[in-house]
Amino acid sequence: MSRRIKRTNQEPRSRDQRKEARPFKARSAKKAGPRPGGKPGAKPPRFAGERAERRAPKAAIEKPAPAKPVEALLPTKVQTVTVTADENNMRVDRFLEARFPGLSFSHIQRVVRKGELRVDGKRVDSKDRLEEGQSVRIPPLKLDTPKTAGPLSEAAQKTLAALKEMTIWEDDDVLVLNKPAGLAVQGGSGMTRHIDQMLEVMRDSKGQKPRLVHRIDRETSGCLLIAKTRFAASHLTGAFRSRSARKIYWALVPGLPKPKQGRISTFLAKEEGEDDTIMRIAQHGDEGASHAVTYYAMVETAGNKLTWVSLKPVTGRTHQLRAHMAHIGHPIIGDPKYFNIENWELPGGLQNRLHLLARRIVIPHPRGGVIDATAPLPPHMQQSWNLLGLDASRFDPIENAPEE
Repeated sequence: MSRRIKRTNQEPRSRDQRKEARPFKARSAKKAGPRPGGKPGAKPPRFAGERAERRAPKAAIEKPAPAKPVEALLPTKVQTVTVTADENNMRVDRFLEARFPGLSFSHIQRVVRKGELRVDGKRVDSKDRLEEGQSVRIPPLKLDTPKTAGPLSEAAQKTLAALKEMTIWEDDDVLVLNKPAGLAVQGGSGMTRHIDQMLEVMRDSKGQKPRLVHRIDRETSGCLLIAKTRFAASHLTGAFRSRSARKIYWALVPGLPKPKQGRISTFLAKEEGEDDTIMRIAQHGDEGASHAVTYYAMVETAGNKLTWVSLKPVTGRTHQLRAHMAHIGHPIIGDPKYFNIENWELPGGLQNRLHLLARRIVIPHPRGGVIDATAPLPPHMQQSWNLLGLDASRFDPIENAPEE
């Protein structure tokens, strides 16, 4: 916990406590400034306020010494592992994907269907949820015969060019994309174009396809981290599990949040509808409920009607930022799922699109050093910033939010 905040309450156990939004003390802009990049193996630096908007999306990384590629090994004999706190409520198939990046979907389904994978000695379904402390028996695993890379078709060349256009930074292990709003990260019903499918054109000579390390919503733009090797995927997913990754989001919300800086701590549970799925505020102990923590800070206001907020999620639950901002009465502008203010009119000139940007990500590089990538405002948010007179180079007080 940062020494700049004093936490006096425990995690929420009642409805009143769940609505808590506790302020944290921000460091003044005069004292703020970017910190030097981390040394190899060092903890990622805190977020520093941007003094001036970058002319183009860039990323800084301390270049590690070249090293020979190392592949993440799959278990060749039966092993038993314990479900960690971060893996609580994770689906069985997602658990295997996270533990063994690159393992094919068909192989996961096969070992689960045959009962080769067991939880506390019992057979499970791939969609069953795991609980912290459970014992998981994992059978020997293997990769399916990889697809070989061949000459690219004209359509594939266009897809590769589109990925290159999105690229913020790239090396032999890691790719950081500036995902545009409206493009999904993974496929769904009736969806033919998404990042995961586009990455097929980047298979290497060994048939390895770059792997998703995390996900952001379809309508959210900004930083998306991709692992180009199994070695990198294993280390990066481990960094997310251990919460070594630091993320900052920018959003535009109605009204003036009070307090100006705070901590939102609730439990979230998935609520399935006939046509849609949302995350609802739940109580501790509810089926499927997971604890979620978000820090927020007001950066600048446009009168008393709109506020630019910076958000720092500590946990990574589905729709966490969108559900949390709606929970405190300030849903994100243009959010079709969670914007619930009746008779509220969008100011003239602003597009009714989700105003949420995955602004920055800082994470240890698999081979040492630190990846620090920043994405620019997407066109519809840049238009809103211009119309409202918001200065994207302002000091971002979320730097001082605790990391727990």
